[in-house]
Amino acid sequence: MTVGSQVHGTLVTLQSIEATLSSLALKTSEQEAREAFHQGALKTRTVIHEIKKRVGQIEYEEPQYQQT
Repeated sequence: MTVGSQVHGTLVTLQSIEATLSSLALKTSEQEAREAFHQGALKTRTVIHEIKKRVGQIEYEEPQYQQT
């Protein structure tokens, strides 16, 4: 498994985590839990943005890591 494919796998996992946190924020009735899930989703979204930038760097600098 290449570094590029590992980073892509991490990105997919983070996107799944963000979706789950957002879903839980919508479904829970407890305000404190809702806010915690929402904040977690926002922080995860920030990490996703940074990972996407890194994927672009990897694909630009290391063409052998590009997904086909």
